[in-house]
Amino acid sequence: MLRLNCFIKVSAEHRSEVLAAARRLTEASLKQEGCVAYDVFESATRPEVLMICETWRDQRALDAHSASEVFVTEVGTMRSLAEMKLETFDF
Repeated sequence: MLRLNCFIKVSAEHRSEVLAAARRLTEASLKQEGCVAYDVFESATRPEVLMICETWRDQRALDAHSASEVFVTEVGTMRSLAEMKLETFDF
């Protein structure tokens, strides 16, 4: 399985728009084949920090997710408004 932690640093000005995009992405991703878990978290101590935590069955499922229209659209929105950092773990 693959676990991805995507850290998002966003200004107060764009926070609601980025959070909405992350929520739309989460909702759609949970329906995709091979998705084991997918959620978006808000930091309790740093309001400018969000995190998407996702788990995929295998690389093929992750590749299909990354190529999906909703991923391209919503991640494109988030990248245009915030800084993103990705950590990947294979277990």
